[in-house]
Amino acid sequence: MTRIASTPDGRRIEVRERVAAPRDRVWETFRDTETWPEWGPSVRGVDSSTRYVEAGTEGRVQTVGGIWLPFEVQDCAPYRWTWDVANLPATGHRVEAAPDGCVAVIASYSSSPMPAASQSSFGQA
Repeated sequence: MTRIASTPDGRRIEVRERVAAPRDRVWETFRDTETWPEWGPSVRGVDSSTRYVEAGTEGRVQTVGGIWLPFEVQDCAPYRWTWDVANLPATGHRVEAAPDGCVAVIASYSSSPMPAASQSSFGQA
């Protein structure tokens, strides 16, 4: 489901997908840079200072067009992280608790929402 929502970072376009997997598993997938090309529609490759992002993690991502852009994770708290790509605010990522699984959320800073993350990327229960 796509909607405009108020987030800790202001009003954003959100893509929300209910996932039949444990919240911790989805959170680990969101933080694991090795999985980004599996669920991030604009990411084809990642070169990161750490495998699992935390505040201050830096690296570069290869975009759909093959261009490598620098990134830095600005904030990483339990079940929520945000980043800048090429020194511009990019997307926010969070995982909300829900009965029988969780809700994966990607909040876009742009005018066009990103496609929802694939449930298969999160190893559904």
